[in-house]
Amino acid sequence: MLPVIALVGRPNVGKSTLFNALTRSRDALVADMPGVTRDRHYGVCHVGERPFVVVDTGGLSGSDEGIEGLTAQQVRLAIAEANLLVFVVDARDGILPLDANILSELRRSGKPIIVAVNKTDGVDEASAMGEFARFGVAETMPVSAANNRGVDKLILQIMPHLPPDEDEEAEGRLPLEEQGIRVAIVGRPNAGKSTLINRLLGEDRLIVSDLAGTTRDPIRVSLERDGKRYTLIDTAGVRRKARVEEAIEKFSVIKTLQSISAAQVTVIMIDARENLADQDLTLIGHVIEEGRALVVAVNKWDGLDAYQRDQTVKALERRLAFADWAKIVFISALHGSGMRELMRSVVRAHAAATKELTASDLTRAVEKAYEAYQPPLVRGHAPKLRYAHPGGHNPPTIVIHGSRTKHIAPAYRRYLENFFRKRYKMEGTPIRIDFRDGENPFAGKKNVLTASQARKRQRLIRNAKRRDK
Repeated sequence: MLPVIALVGRPNVGKSTLFNALTRSRDALVADMPGVTRDRHYGVCHVGERPFVVVDTGGLSGSDEGIEGLTAQQVRLAIAEANLLVFVVDARDGILPLDANILSELRRSGKPIIVAVNKTDGVDEASAMGEFARFGVAETMPVSAANNRGVDKLILQIMPHLPPDEDEEAEGRLPLEEQGIRVAIVGRPNAGKSTLINRLLGEDRLIVSDLAGTTRDPIRVSLERDGKRYTLIDTAGVRRKARVEEAIEKFSVIKTLQSISAAQVTVIMIDARENLADQDLTLIGHVIEEGRALVVAVNKWDGLDAYQRDQTVKALERRLAFADWAKIVFISALHGSGMRELMRSVVRAHAAATKELTASDLTRAVEKAYEAYQPPLVRGHAPKLRYAHPGGHNPPTIVIHGSRTKHIAPAYRRYLENFFRKRYKMEGTPIRIDFRDGENPFAGKKNVLTASQARKRQRLIRNAKRRDK
C-alpha cells in the first residue's frame, strides 16, 4: 500500500483546502465554517517523486461528546494508520490553547510531525513563523493552500519521511476510485447509508449518528468481498429542494449527484418504515437519466411486521413500475441481513451494464423482434428495421438502422427494450436504443443498380456462362 499522510488540526484551519491542493482535485468540500469535514477523506498525491495517500480529517474541537466526539474518533484512527502527520495551524489566529493540546496528542503518537502554517497570505510571515517556532517542531513551514503557495515545498519536505517503496504494488499507484466496481450509496438523510458501508467493511469506518446530515463529503472506501473489489461511495443525504437551506448542504447535494455520475452502480437506500417518498423517485429518475445501473435496497426491513411488509412490497411494485428492471433487495444494515444478496445484485447489475454485445448478434435479435411484432404503420407504411450494432455500455446502448424510424412509437421502443433485456439477461441496468434513418444511397440516380439487383445480375451472368460451356 502507498504511504499515508494525515492532515490534522482544529476546525476551519484549511485542512480540506490543503487536501485539494495536494491531490490536485476538488474532492473535499470546502466552506468558510467550522466542522464541514467529519469522516476521513482519502486521496492520492502524484505531484512529488513518489505518490502517497493524503487523509483529510475533521477538526479536533477538544470535545468528546456527540458528533464532535465521533469526529475525534475518526481523526485518531487516521493518526494511527499514518506514516507522517501534517499539523495544520492558522497563521491569522496564531497559537491557541487548543493547538497546543492537539500537538501534545500528536507527539504522544510517536509519528513524525510537520507543522504547516496555513493562511500566511496577508499576514507578516516572519512574525507568524516566529510565533509557531515556540512549538519546537524542526519542520515548520508556511503555506497558503487557497493560493497553492508553499504546497510544492511541503511535498518536498514530506518525501524524506516516506518509507521505502520496494513493497508497493502497481495497483496501489492507481487513483483510489479506479479500484473495482464503483458503487454509489445514495438516499435521503438517515436512510442508513453509512451504517451499510460500516457493516460491509466490518468496522466503524464512517460516522453514524441520528443527526440528519452527518455525512457531507462523498467518502470513497475500498472493499474486497468474495474475491471481488469495490469502491463504495458514501454520499450526503438528499432532501427535497424546498428543505435545503444551508449553502453547505446545497454543495453536498451537488457532490452526491456527481457521485452518481462517477459510479458504475447506484444503490438507492430506502427506509422501509417511511416507504418510497417523492424524493426517492427523483433520485431514481436522476440515476436513470445518467444511465447508471440501479439496485434498490429497502433498509430496516427487520423492524416491520408481516402486514407492513406486504403493504411495503405492494407500494414498491406500484411506484417503481417505470423501473421494474431494477432489483429490489430487503436488508438490515444494522444487523447485517441481506448483505450477500445485495452485493450479488450489484455484481449482476454491473455485469449487465458492461456486457459486450456484437453487431451480428444484435442484428439477428432485431430481425427476430421485428418478425414477432412489427411497429404500427406510419401513413400506410411500416417502419423497417434493417440492422443494429452496439453504441456503448454503462448503459448498454443499441443503435438500430432502418427507415421511418423517427416515427416509431414509445410503446414499440419499450417492447424492444424488454426484448433485449430478456434475450441478454440485463437485470439492473437501463437500456438505451438509438434509432437512425438510413437513406438510400442510390436515390435520385438513374441507371444505377442497387446492391441486391447487382448480385442478381451477376448470378444471371454466371448461369449464362455455364450454359454456354
